[in-house]
Amino acid sequence: MRLKMKMVFAIVAMVLALPAAALAHTALCTCFDNADGTITCEGGFSDGSSASGVGLIVKDGGGKVIEQGTMDKTSKYTFKKPEGAYMVVFDAGEGHKIEIDGKKILE
Repeated sequence: MRLKMKMVFAIVAMVLALPAAALAHTALCTCFDNADGTITCEGGFSDGSSASGVGLIVKDGGGKVIEQGTMDKTSKYTFKKPEGAYMVVFDAGEGHKIEIDGKKILE
């Protein structure tokens, strides 16, 4: 009986010691050019959870914020395509930030 209890405690201790990263989910974001002067970005997480309310920032080539908002209830955000170089930042918090260079956003 004592051996079984020790084994149970050992198993419980191992489960509790699992790193948080093993239970985490990965942020996902993609953007596309709508060919009408706007860009739409869609976000989410690898576990299927929504990105509704997640921040999205658009910066110009110098790093200045030119647009800022949050993903809508369908995990999308649409904005006017900036002139020149720009960067899109999907910011779901620590360890969940994705930066997309505007040059890589295609129709």
